[in-house]
Amino acid sequence: MAVPFMRPTIKDIAEKTGVGLGTVSRVLNDSPRVSKGTRDKVLSAIAELNYVPSPAARGLSLGKTLTLAVIVPFFTRSAFVERLHGVENTTADSKYDLVIYNVESAEKRDRYFRTVPDRRRVDGMIIISLSPSEADRRHLGKSGVPTVFLDVNGAPSLGFDRILIDDVEGGRLATEHLISLGHTHIGFLGDVPQEGFNHTSSSDRHAGYCRALTAAGLPIVEAYRTDGVFGRHIARELSSRMLSQPDRPTAIFASNDTQAMGVLEAARDLGLRVPEDLSVVGYDDIEMAEYLGLTTVHQPLFESGKLSVDTLLQRIEDPSRQPVTSTLAVELIVRRTTAPPR
Repeated sequence: MAVPFMRPTIKDIAEKTGVGLGTVSRVLNDSPRVSKGTRDKVLSAIAELNYVPSPAARGLSLGKTLTLAVIVPFFTRSAFVERLHGVENTTADSKYDLVIYNVESAEKRDRYFRTVPDRRRVDGMIIISLSPSEADRRHLGKSGVPTVFLDVNGAPSLGFDRILIDDVEGGRLATEHLISLGHTHIGFLGDVPQEGFNHTSSSDRHAGYCRALTAAGLPIVEAYRTDGVFGRHIARELSSRMLSQPDRPTAIFASNDTQAMGVLEAARDLGLRVPEDLSVVGYDDIEMAEYLGLTTVHQPLFESGKLSVDTLLQRIEDPSRQPVTSTLAVELIVRRTTAPPR
């Protein structure tokens, strides 16, 4: 009969070196209260026995879980994937494990907001693109779990560290680019948030669109605006209707790159050439945008994920410091889907 493999424990190390369990624990936790000779002896035994410390046990000895949580909606969408990539890239170099909670309904969001912020479960949280209610904010504050909000707009009294993207500025940049090319008939394709979610990115980008039109003395034409549920196929249908008007727009600004792909498909269906007959601008600058040659507004998705982890780790180290709000700049990336109107 096979003999089961037994992992070495700190008791085995203590017996081999002739020191107490407390001394072994102090060496594992890099405590300065151990002489060099004793430390070297314990480290040598650890290597010889091939001892691997349990993260759970190590966390317990430090009074921590060594776990960070990320609550994020629809994490299979490209923009969220890139943000999570930045989060994972940064935590990979830390002592923390990462647990991701995917939110696809308001009910699940509310449940996670109630249950995840628990010091027995996590040492810190990052909440991406999900606005908390006042009750949520109070619960998060009482939990004592350090929390960073990424891409969540709200009043300055939010009371937590925040990483923001200036979507109004991004909308203005996209529209001003089209105006500078000579377009005066510019459509806007927005993203309708799922019921129960308070996403404001699309409405903020539309506000920037309106600001640019007004500054240029151009009218805001309601027939040139349409909003639909996130998705390429719905965007294709909606933009096809917009482009079938007698006095159709010569350019369309889509509130995200996925919807911009739908606009490109609608133009192809109608026999419109891009950019000769129609200019198209997206938003996000996901990986596919470069492949398609899509003019778009780049928001620092990867960088925002990295910054959210850096901010959270600083908060964990110094819980008493004042909340910090960092607003990241956006940039217009001009490619081959925009040109002057014919």
